[in-house]
Amino acid sequence: MLMDATRSSLLIIDVQEKLYPACLEPDQIIANCCFLIKCANRLEVPVIVTEQYPKGLGHTAKPIVDLLEKPGDATDGGNVVSKVAFSAVPADGFIEKMEENQGRDQVVVAGMETHVCVLQTVMDLIERGREVYVVSDAVTSRSQHDKIFGLERMRDAGAKIVTRESVMFEWLRVAGTPEFKELSALIK
Repeated sequence: MLMDATRSSLLIIDVQEKLYPACLEPDQIIANCCFLIKCANRLEVPVIVTEQYPKGLGHTAKPIVDLLEKPGDATDGGNVVSKVAFSAVPADGFIEKMEENQGRDQVVVAGMETHVCVLQTVMDLIERGREVYVVSDAVTSRSQHDKIFGLERMRDAGAKIVTRESVMFEWLRVAGTPEFKELSALIK
């Protein structure tokens, strides 16, 4: 099954001010999350962002917030859902945000940490019948070991492990369109 822009939502998990610097390749992860958001925005794929205990871990990294079409929190109709559970699924407003995107049964997931919040959210989404794609070059943990085993466990549970370029090209489907020309420039 290929990712389809008309069936997808993009979920960015917990890329927060006080968390991302402690993780592997923090600048690259932010760049890859921004790449995915640019693709989503251009192709009208809804974007949801979560924040784990923002009082302690800070808010979402500024480069990501700057790309959100509705940066406010979920209570004012924005893109951001605050949470204290490691999985985003039980967070107040999360399911409602997902349900706003009717007909979008595919969830493309990026963020941190791979073996904690990403993994638990992915497992819950699979359990709820979503088709989940985890972007391997847009997730991270504090250790490579945790990232690798988090990805393996998600794959074993039924998530598809993909790359950011796979997401872009599958969402695009064809070359030669204005969208292709604009987005392919991001990888040159």
